Amino acid sequence: MSLHFTDEEFLEFFTETMGVKIYRLYDKETGLYEYKVFGVLVTCTPELCADVYMDLPYRKQWDGYVKELHEKDYDGHSAIYWEVKYPFPLSNRDYVYVRERRDVDVDSRKIWVVLAKSSPQSPLPEKSGVQRVNDYKQTVAMESDGACGAKVFMNYFDNPGGNIPTWLVNWAAKSGVPAFLTDMQKACGNYSNYCQKNKK
Repeated sequence: MSLHFTDEEFLEFFTETMGVKIYRLYDKETGLYEYKVFGVLVTCTPELCADVYMDLPYRKQWDGYVKELHEKDYDGHSAIYWEVKYPFPLSNRDYVYVRERRDVDVDSRKIWVVLAKSSPQSPLPEKSGVQRVNDYKQTVAMESDGACGAKVFMNYFDNPGGNIPTWLVNWAAKSGVPAFLTDMQKACGNYSNYCQKNKK
């Protein structure tokens, strides 16, 4: 029996930590991995998760890796600028991307979906000392876990460019993503207070 697909074309289980399962798929063109993440935020409804995820000003308060984050109009279309803090001695990375949220019904299941991808056509000059990431995509889908929480499915890829050591890439995937979901769960718990203070 001949094999039509290589092992690398199938999802490889990468790690499970803090209740979050992470799978990865090797990308031959870049030598990097695309990741799929499955987790549950037990104290957040999917609608609340989606609202928090979309709220850029609020994210600047709870995400410690954000250096700069805002949405602007660039020549008639809206895009988001995001600068991410990297550990010394690495340069920070920045992204210019577009995103869209839709709340969809699939076979009587309500699913909150957010799509994001790089927008290199947005005319935003690169900053000195900051590495621009031009190859980024992310899909997030959330639905009820049947109780008070949300199942979260995330698919993401980015090519950070430069010479980033493998240990750092692995650390970001193994601990950074679960930690982000933990921080997001805390942010969901504080969101109503934030909204009241800011009269949303």
